[in-house]
Amino acid sequence: MIRRAVADDIEVLSALSRDTFTDTFGHCYTPDDLRGYLDATYEPTRYLAQLEEQGCAAWLLEDGGHAIGYAMAGPCKLPHADVQPGDMELMRLYIRGEHQNGGHGARLFDAAMAWIVANAPRSCWLGVWSENLGAQRFYQRHGFRKVGEYLYEVGAARDLEFIFRRDMD
Repeated sequence: MIRRAVADDIEVLSALSRDTFTDTFGHCYTPDDLRGYLDATYEPTRYLAQLEEQGCAAWLLEDGGHAIGYAMAGPCKLPHADVQPGDMELMRLYIRGEHQNGGHGARLFDAAMAWIVANAPRSCWLGVWSENLGAQRFYQRHGFRKVGEYLYEVGAARDLEFIFRRDMD
């Protein structure tokens, strides 16, 4: 079941983020860098602020009452010169590893994109790690194309991120 996340879900969103980021990328960073990043980026009150921000939304995917993934979207904040006011960003699409490759990500993506299309008159953007080839293929199948790149900081590490965009017209 997919449902819109609410303020009471901030602890769940934080835990999902910490778990999925660590499972997917934790091996790339020192323990101190990883811990600092998780604490700064996935602190529950940050989710509350995002959910209360005008123009942001999140969707939880649950299976048997347990959260197994989520998507979050809102105003685009990626560092690209072509980003315009009103452009939206698919900020996160996280699925627990044991539930990947079962169509869950596509269902969450579809829920988020339906909302984005209704709220973004021009473009939708997203950032994806340069080495996450599966995610890049997924986004390309859904009409996104690479339009830039930037360095994403996790502690002392600087990861190459690709910026993808899908025009709405």
